[in-house]
Amino acid sequence: MVLQLSAEEARRMRWHAQLLGGSDLPPADVVDRAVALQGQDLPAVLRAIALRSGPGTTLQDVRAAFDNGSLVRGWPMRGTLFATTPEHLAALLFFTAERIHRATTRRREELGLDDRMIARARDVLLTALEERPLHRAEALALWEAAGIPTTGGPGYHLLMHLSVAGDAHWGSFAPEGTEQLLTLSPLLPPADPEAALTGIVRSFVRARGPVTEADLAWWTKLPRAVLRRALPGVEDLTEVEVQGRPAWTIGEPPEVQDGEGTGVVLVPGFDEWILGYADRSLVASDAMLDALVPGRNGVFRPAVLVDGIVVGSWRLSRTSGTRTEPVIELVEQVPAATRRAIEQAVADWPYR
Repeated sequence: MVLQLSAEEARRMRWHAQLLGGSDLPPADVVDRAVALQGQDLPAVLRAIALRSGPGTTLQDVRAAFDNGSLVRGWPMRGTLFATTPEHLAALLFFTAERIHRATTRRREELGLDDRMIARARDVLLTALEERPLHRAEALALWEAAGIPTTGGPGYHLLMHLSVAGDAHWGSFAPEGTEQLLTLSPLLPPADPEAALTGIVRSFVRARGPVTEADLAWWTKLPRAVLRRALPGVEDLTEVEVQGRPAWTIGEPPEVQDGEGTGVVLVPGFDEWILGYADRSLVASDAMLDALVPGRNGVFRPAVLVDGIVVGSWRLSRTSGTRTEPVIELVEQVPAATRRAIEQAVADWPYR
């Protein structure tokens, strides 16, 4: 018999799956467990990793995982930057690279990037990366010096295109700042692609469940027929229903006590709590999503969760020097005691 879950039960299960209460894992293991975390906003993804890691994990601890090569950042899906592991990056690109390149053909034409120019850009970049990692500005300057225009879009697209091709990724941090360096990617395709795909599917469900097939297809941007090939290999895939809709978890769903809440939790912008799913109605109202992504411009603000429901956004606004002032914008109504708890959580935010 398929387990029936209410929306409240599903949110509590997701909260545990997403490690929003923290874990005993180091940063690299947190990301490996989740396959990848959306990372176009670098400060945000560092915080997303830290809050899911072991007690006392700092942002410097997360940076150290990039510095030692345990974590990387690239474009494995949807033309979007993700933080992931070298192994997951190689496996994902094995399945997605050709599709991403096909999907961006028109954009390359608009930017005037033909095959000859891309090949030239690749030769210039790889020759330099064999010597040392590069700042973004250094890579663009090398292309400009070689007669390859970079302003107005071509530079960014070349970085993305060559990274999707498996030539480079964002790796260690520059000693003088918070910028990641472009690094050579000696990525090897998975020895057993089907096993790798099965592992990706299992990890996605384990780190976000309950999820639907639509969630998995949206997140990976792979055809459902391809994803369905992997399902029989996930031996502990468990079918459940969330408000009558089919979904999956891994293993036996944990017992959740009636009335067990998860309280106030802050997440950074672009967090997987919201972006890990095609359908976000379980955690946010339409009005809340409009406020969280003003103008639906694709820029997701940091979110305030109360028992897994997004009730508002928050940020620390710099006033002068290193001093910051909390800014909390609530959309959903909350009791006065919850408002005080939110204010305290923002004041106590450890990942500054």
